[in-house]
Amino acid sequence: MTTTAILFITLGAFAGGFVNGLAGTGTALFALGFFLVALDPISAVAVVSLMSVVTGIQGLWVVREALTRNVPRLMRFIIPGLLGVPVGISLLSFIDADTLKLIIGVLLLVYGGFFSFRANLPKFERRTPVLDSLIGLSGGVLGGMASLSGALPVIWCSMRPWPKAETRAVLQPFNMSVLFTTTVMLWWRGAYTAPTVTAFLIALPTSLVAAQIGIAVFRRISDNIFRRLLIGLSLLLGLGILIRALV
Repeated sequence: MTTTAILFITLGAFAGGFVNGLAGTGTALFALGFFLVALDPISAVAVVSLMSVVTGIQGLWVVREALTRNVPRLMRFIIPGLLGVPVGISLLSFIDADTLKLIIGVLLLVYGGFFSFRANLPKFERRTPVLDSLIGLSGGVLGGMASLSGALPVIWCSMRPWPKAETRAVLQPFNMSVLFTTTVMLWWRGAYTAPTVTAFLIALPTSLVAAQIGIAVFRRISDNIFRRLLIGLSLLLGLGILIRALV
């Protein structure tokens, strides 16, 4: 592996690890662009998926108390999400993934752009178990179809006035569950070749350190700032999706 490839893998690992530690989601958005310079698309996705799962364990430990505070709510996201992954994969033959990415990218861009510059944040306070499950299912389907598992959950959770630990206690385990499923499926398809594993081992130390930096920032920001962070992440995620889809 060349020095340039190692450099881009390390930069991607730092960017993805930091945002994973800070927000509990968005790893692929910040890491994939760097990884694609050094790796082929399948290997890049394989490294990002596995890196997100392994690095995310640190984030789960930070919100371990919040994880047990509302287990039924968490399961309303995770179980439908896992069921949605194979559905999304099966729909790939019938729906154009690039068109879907454009639609989701525009949705994220409009939502993130609108609320990023407003004084009042969106607020949806009442319990919505059915909608929670539908968001989880949609996230799983989008994850299987277009690797966009976190798009709708990020929008939905940023609208809920939950404490930041509870918000993260939904987003991080949901994304880790979907990405772990993705990792297993990629492994089953033979994506984890020797060069891919080597790239992952190069990325891992940097991503773990960067995640700790992100976690340190997470602990110091308020609940309100964390919600604004998720809205800003929606805006960046939408821009990233549109740029990749159009280019």
